[in-house]
Amino acid sequence: GARLGLLLDLSITPPDQMTIEKAKGETAYLPCKFTIDPDDQGPLDIEWLLSPADNQQLDQVIILYSGDKIYDNYHEALKGRVHFTSNDLKSGDASINVTNLQLSDIGTYQCKVKKAPGVANKKVLLTVLVKPSGTRCFVDGSEEIGNDFKIKCEPREGSLPLRYEWQKLSDSQRMPTPWLAEMTSPVITVRNATSEYSGTYSCTVQNRVGSDQCLLSLDVVPPSNKAGTIAGAVIGTLLALVIIGLIIFCCRKKRREEKYEKEVHHDIREDVPPPKSRTSTARSYIGSNHSSLGSMSPSNMEGYSKTQYNQVPSEDFDRAPQSPTLPPAKVAAPNLSFVFKISGLHVQWCRF
Repeated sequence: GARLGLLLDLSITPPDQMTIEKAKGETAYLPCKFTIDPDDQGPLDIEWLLSPADNQQLDQVIILYSGDKIYDNYHEALKGRVHFTSNDLKSGDASINVTNLQLSDIGTYQCKVKKAPGVANKKVLLTVLVKPSGTRCFVDGSEEIGNDFKIKCEPREGSLPLRYEWQKLSDSQRMPTPWLAEMTSPVITVRNATSEYSGTYSCTVQNRVGSDQCLLSLDVVPPSNKAGTIAGAVIGTLLALVIIGLIIFCCRKKRREEKYEKEVHHDIREDVPPPKSRTSTARSYIGSNHSSLGSMSPSNMEGYSKTQYNQVPSEDFDRAPQSPTLPPAKVAAPNLSFVFKISGLHVQWCRF
């Protein structure tokens, strides 16, 4: 009986397990205040342990006070984020702060205080919640008179349970009567919409650690002329195609014309060389013979004349005296012109 009394002398207040809810990123204060009996003369030891929420891992020591020293490098996930709140632990305060809370910090934390012969412990359940954030309001459907559509309120993140509240911020600030049953729902169904539904609405999302809000501007308008819109789009597309086709056609035609002009001025075209004059041939032949005759003596003149002149075609011989020079008419013919065309090292006659 005496031993039991000693065990009860060192106590922690409050003795019951408590639950703490905090938002991600915030700091959680985990209390552990104790009372020491004068008979407790042993060294003071304080130990905090974490039992993870998944119950698959063993209890982890996260911070320890022993021999007047603090040790806080036991748990890698909490390294640098767990601290004793008091500078004098012997005064009876073993509370800790866990900063920059993460979802992995969820679990049961146990505070153990020993001062022989006294021993006491306390458990604190820590829940880390995510505040609603990134909430957006939008319309799912066509905002036209007579249509059915939905207005939605969706947070990007937020721990359950979430609570929703819609409000109208414009005009009479009264929600349309058919919507009243869904004012606390993330989705409001709008049936047979009227222009009276137009206005600015807000949606507030809440959970136990925070809230977020978004705004929606609803503009219910008369039905649009979809057939006319589609026809206009089709006609516009066809006109654009026709214009593009004309541009391509003109560009290709211009390119062909430039290519043709380049070929006319630069391409090599072979033609038959100018014909030789029979008269000039005959004159050359006679001139050659005259040279030979000039070197002969009168004695052999008669035989040579008979022999050589008989070899000259009668046609050429007869024309020679009458046409001693090239006929100018053939050279200056009105329908002929000769130009030089140089390609590489060749020079050729071209006739046009």
